[in-house]
Amino acid sequence: MATASPPSPRTRPKPKKESSFLGSLARFAILAWILRCLIVEPFYIPSGSMQPNMAIGDYLFVEKWPYGYSRMSFLWQFPPISGRIFPHLPARGDVVVFKPPGRENETWVKRVIGLPGDTIGVDNGVVILNGQPVAKTAIGDAAIPVTPNSPCRSIGHEPRLGHTATGAATCLYPAFKETLLGGRSFTTLDQADVPADHFDAVTVPAGTVFMMGDNRDDSEDSRFSPDIGGAGFVPLDHLVGRAGFAFWSTDGSASYVKPWTWFTALRTHRLGTAY
Repeated sequence: MATASPPSPRTRPKPKKESSFLGSLARFAILAWILRCLIVEPFYIPSGSMQPNMAIGDYLFVEKWPYGYSRMSFLWQFPPISGRIFPHLPARGDVVVFKPPGRENETWVKRVIGLPGDTIGVDNGVVILNGQPVAKTAIGDAAIPVTPNSPCRSIGHEPRLGHTATGAATCLYPAFKETLLGGRSFTTLDQADVPADHFDAVTVPAGTVFMMGDNRDDSEDSRFSPDIGGAGFVPLDHLVGRAGFAFWSTDGSASYVKPWTWFTALRTHRLGTAY
């Protein structure tokens, strides 16, 4: 009985290696988009406006889900959806990453102090929230290490230097414990009597929040209008997410071309710091 001969090499189907690779690449891209836009996003702290709670050189994860999603949540702000999906108000005291009005190509981080409908002002450095002074207690000096990316930047006075037990230089700032309505406490810096320590009370409009930096005299926040470089009232649609925890922190002494310095510059004591 005759048997069928095997197909010639010319008729055998070739494995579709190229299409398989492209399919894997597409799946990876979709998963990366979901992770970054819907779950967590990395963020770098470039300035001292949130000292002493955030250090210049901290790399942190931004949690994307707590306040819902808007176009500001997405890479390149695409898709350009209107409003927010699954919206939730932040809590007073939350540290939030957002896009400042009029400067949507930038990303900032501040603390939420006022919610829609709140009245908020500042009297001689004391926050007045809904007619009540926010509790503010002096707790001595905060000693911020002086590093290549964190010089001793002072506002309204000459820098005050100190030293650790090992002789490392620190910058000394007057520190205070503030406690918001509801009991949320955090440390702030108040270096001097500056114009921003005197802010007439305003009512936070619907659909916005009032932000302040923890380094009160060195923060362009909601006390300043966008016209002069501040944040003004921040629309809820401009919130990117809630600050999570630091996964890396560098003192600024590393060089990209010297990989071993990535680890000598690492501040291990800040890893896992929650905000």
